[in-house]
Amino acid sequence: MIDVFAGTGDAVPTALADALTGLRLVDHHVHGVFREPLSRAEFEAALNEGTTGPVPSGISMFDSPVGLAVRRWCAPLLDLPPHASGDDYWEARSALAPDELARRLLAEAGVDRWLVDTGHASDAVTSPDELAALGGGTASTIVRLESLVESLAHEPGFPDAFRARLAELAPTVVAAKTIAAYRTGLDVDWSRPADAEVAARAAAHHGRLNDPVLIAFAAHTAIDMGLPLQVHTGLGDRDLDLHRADPMLLLPLLRGRPDARVLLLHCWPFHRQAGYLAQAFDGVCFDVGLAVTQLGAGSVGLVRESLELAPYATQLYSSDGFGLPELHLLGSVLWRRSAGLVLGESVRRGDVTEDDACRIVAMIGAENAARVYSK
Repeated sequence: MIDVFAGTGDAVPTALADALTGLRLVDHHVHGVFREPLSRAEFEAALNEGTTGPVPSGISMFDSPVGLAVRRWCAPLLDLPPHASGDDYWEARSALAPDELARRLLAEAGVDRWLVDTGHASDAVTSPDELAALGGGTASTIVRLESLVESLAHEPGFPDAFRARLAELAPTVVAAKTIAAYRTGLDVDWSRPADAEVAARAAAHHGRLNDPVLIAFAAHTAIDMGLPLQVHTGLGDRDLDLHRADPMLLLPLLRGRPDARVLLLHCWPFHRQAGYLAQAFDGVCFDVGLAVTQLGAGSVGLVRESLELAPYATQLYSSDGFGLPELHLLGSVLWRRSAGLVLGESVRRGDVTEDDACRIVAMIGAENAARVYSK
């Protein structure tokens, strides 16, 4: 296992460091890794969560928080020294077949269970079972609601057809996910629509789903079936209007469906709002995945703020790694390191015992997800 606490001196107490190093994670929201080799331009674009195209000329993603983290933590697994140059890293990476690269990096993430969203670029990345074969552990599937609606929109009797298909899938998946933040924003009418309106909207639908009525219908249907509902909030690419991805916009849904289990994904820069919702509403949990990776060494501050208010039983670990196995690894390394530094400081001040700190990281890293996603 990578020494995630290298360079931290005695900032992380020994028992806490040992607990975090040995902790087998549940990555509760993740994607597959690329099947085919990439060009350098494709690699650097995939490091940048915000881009939907090539990184502009004159900019290198190796000179960014996530790029520095790649050079620091991934380079040694490619037989390079820490902080190897971007050119050297790219040369060593290019010499490895995609499967070999993935095995080296994913195994070091220390994940026992991968909960995989297969709704994006599924042909380009590995399946849940393939991801588990490369990284170890087991895998489960998350169904993306917008993709399911798009595939069934023109079926006769759409509302019943959708309910029947989701009921058929429910025993084989662990959760449903909505990307309403991308398609409509979260500032929509979250009340349950009538079947007649849903059927009319489905009949008129073409192409990419951006109908708030159909999205609300799909979310309510998933909740009706007892599926945990993952909701993308906060950080995303340039297709997303960030101000419309604030999880506070879900208040009407949370108030109207107290039976829902809602998992707020990513959350930054709204992670404090997410913490409030997890503290205020039964059934709400959240993570700070993706942002931990993108912030690199700055993730210490993010993890500190994520621990401010919400009960620790409401927080989950996620990498949201997509495509590049570097991202799956960095989610793990940076979260472990940040949690150790933040809670280690609290231990030294006497604000928490070392035993409690070890218990908190076990809850966030694995135990909470095992409870939330239990069948």
